[in-house]
Amino acid sequence: MALELRQQVKMTQQLRMTPQLQQAIKLLQLSRMELISEVRQEMVENPVLEEIPDVYDADAMGEAGQEKETDEMAEVQGDESDIDQIDWDAYMEKYSAPPPTNHYKGMRRGGEDFPTLEQTLSTSESLTENLLSQLRLQELDDIQEYIGALIIGNLDEAGRLTESTVEELAEDAEVSVEEVEEVLAIVQQFDPPGVAARDLEECLMIQARRKHPDDALLHAVIKEHISDLERKSYAKIARVQGVSKEEVIEAVKRLTDLEPRPGGEFSDAEARYITPDIYIRKLDGEWVATLNEDGLPKLRISRFYRKELAKKKANGESDEVKDYIQDKLRGAMWLIRSIHQRQSTIMKVTESIIKFQKEFFEKGVQHLRPLVLRDVADDIEMHESTVSRVTNSKYVHTPRGVYELKFFFNSSITKNNGKNLASEAVKDKIRQIIAQEDPKKPLSDAKIVKALKEEEIDIARRTVAKYREMMGVLSSSKRKKLF
Repeated sequence: MALELRQQVKMTQQLRMTPQLQQAIKLLQLSRMELISEVRQEMVENPVLEEIPDVYDADAMGEAGQEKETDEMAEVQGDESDIDQIDWDAYMEKYSAPPPTNHYKGMRRGGEDFPTLEQTLSTSESLTENLLSQLRLQELDDIQEYIGALIIGNLDEAGRLTESTVEELAEDAEVSVEEVEEVLAIVQQFDPPGVAARDLEECLMIQARRKHPDDALLHAVIKEHISDLERKSYAKIARVQGVSKEEVIEAVKRLTDLEPRPGGEFSDAEARYITPDIYIRKLDGEWVATLNEDGLPKLRISRFYRKELAKKKANGESDEVKDYIQDKLRGAMWLIRSIHQRQSTIMKVTESIIKFQKEFFEKGVQHLRPLVLRDVADDIEMHESTVSRVTNSKYVHTPRGVYELKFFFNSSITKNNGKNLASEAVKDKIRQIIAQEDPKKPLSDAKIVKALKEEEIDIARRTVAKYREMMGVLSSSKRKKLF
């Protein structure tokens, strides 16, 4: 069989994503904070992009300036599909207009229910900083201080040593295990009490010895009966320790004053607060959506670079500088268009959600209707994947709270009367039933099923268990309270 080379012409059809489309898709799925970071980075890398100042005084322009602007806008010509044929004067006026006041049927952007900048700023000390400052006050040599810093640096958000063992720390510091344990004992005496423990038992014991040094029963409960405490097997603890059940309950009461996550108060200070992308309010009897553009840079094309490009074209110059400016102008135009498209798509999806979920906004979670991505996609004539990207990490502020856009999409559960109910509404009903139960006699999943049947909601016990776990609600045995 002979091998030979041949030339062959073949036509194929392929779907290729242009750089513009890739950028538009990327911006669409970014969260608000990620978008702001991306825009800031683009402004650093592309000198053609400028940010429009927040303050814009239309009166300061004067009548002459307004007339000139109107005249220039009347001369809009050119094909924006070709970078060499773009009328940059027209484009500049179109995308460099004053920042919108965000009025919508009388709604002003600076309303009373928008938080001020001062309300969003805070500074606080982290757990690591707090412990390091206490470490510096100890009379330790350089090696011990280094070991202490290594221990503190390996604590998790709860303030425990879970990722690294003492042996590993000793190996990293090139010291003996005994030296690490010696410094660890010192760090464990720092505030907050219980910090630098290697497990829950050690964490609680450190606190118990400090707060209740002579409480032998409490110490024994922590050392020997952690698993029994989870099951609330107080009778078993009493039998093993040779005390009454009432004494065990009193010891457990003292135990509940201890903190299983001593570093929690510091991690709370580092929490990231959600800033909604959309505000939904009822105005003049209608539910309306307004984009939240606060903090998002408003971009325009630099007049300086636009004029430089015009000069080089007029002089017939063709050099690297012209190509560079032209390339940056193209990138700036694509970015501005992608951002406008992103905001427009978010608005379309939100307005469609308002249309489908109007009863939720009027009456609450129990009236949330089943909704899937295809419903909204068909309504706004877009692909499901686009709707999915829009709802990812986007939040909406409503009179009933702040929700992720995904919250409004729910599977359907059929009631006994034939009506469909959203799964989120069922979860809310379960939450209400549990909130009304007797803490000393919590309802089992089977009893919750019976309570739901009285509401004409017929679902299986395993479904109740799944929803309960999704909401972070413990089982009935772990919810039971004896005091």
